[in-house]
Amino acid sequence: MGDLKGKHVWTATVGEKGQIVIPKQARDIFGIKPGDVLMLFGDEKRGIAIPPKNTFDSMFNIAFSEEEGEAE
Repeated sequence: MGDLKGKHVWTATVGEKGQIVIPKQARDIFGIKPGDVLMLFGDEKRGIAIPPKNTFDSMFNIAFSEEEGEAE
């Protein structure tokens, strides 16, 4: 088996309203705070992924940054 450093597994129980609680260790590792908005991606064959929130911040900034020399 390969190196598993930095890999984690947690469980979460789905409540009556469909809500889950992200375990504290996961929130600490990924810097998830109350009020943060997370994106969930679903693939019916592979499952649900919740990428780190800063992944989309950097992609958004690249996609919507003004080109150098572009008029405002």
